[in-house]
Amino acid sequence: MIDIAKHQTIKIASDPHIDLKVERIANELASELQLDEGQAANVYMAVNEAVKNAVQFGNRENPNKHVTIIIDKVDNVLTFTIKDEGTGFDFNNLPDPTAPENIENITGRGIFLMKSLADSVEYKDKGATVVLKFNY
Repeated sequence: MIDIAKHQTIKIASDPHIDLKVERIANELASELQLDEGQAANVYMAVNEAVKNAVQFGNRENPNKHVTIIIDKVDNVLTFTIKDEGTGFDFNNLPDPTAPENIENITGRGIFLMKSLADSVEYKDKGATVVLKFNY
């Protein structure tokens, strides 16, 4: 059980089927914080995308590497810090998924999605760490 009154750190082995673990975490938080359905869905989808990116691109689906999720709540801001064990990426030079030449691509929308769902998205450690903030 997640106790949001305390700083929480969760370390999960890289697994391409990590969605269920993230869903459990998001559901526990939504219940504890009494988030409405829209807020809960935004948290789940953005955090799930960040964690999947950490597993797939950061850790290259290596089961010996881990994703660390740090959860903090200060006042009415819920913060998730997601760290992988990769080298990062150039988050300042990403193609626009809404540009006509990219509109039919089946990948490349995750960061756009996170930025649309979270109130704040910040990258650290050359992109190996993403910080998502949600006001509620």
